[in-house]
Amino acid sequence: MAHTMRIHKGDLVHVLSGKDRGKQGRVIDARPKDRKVIVENLNLVKRHTKPRPIQNTSRMGAAGMTPGGVIEKPSPVPVANVMVVCPVCNRPTRVGMKEREAHGEMVKVRVCKRADCGEEIDR
Repeated sequence: MAHTMRIHKGDLVHVLSGKDRGKQGRVIDARPKDRKVIVENLNLVKRHTKPRPIQNTSRMGAAGMTPGGVIEKPSPVPVANVMVVCPVCNRPTRVGMKEREAHGEMVKVRVCKRADCGEEIDR
């Protein structure tokens, strides 16, 4: 089965369910195999980490250290729980696909499925 998603890295998304319901944020990482995305500053979890040396800091003597302690970091959110925000109408929307011609070849483009918008999401 092909692992494709209509949400890409850098998209602005609206969270539909979960503890951060109603909030918006940018997608930092998309994981099509897991059908999950990581959204900036949303779905934060606390992780207790040890201080560890950083490899290849600047090769100028002493190795740097990553700080230890309780660190908050975003965890993955299922793709079904987020919706892309259209850059034109600024509302959450379902994503459709259209083909258009660019430089003599057909290219698939994501479009807003709102009836009054219908603009391209990929600019």
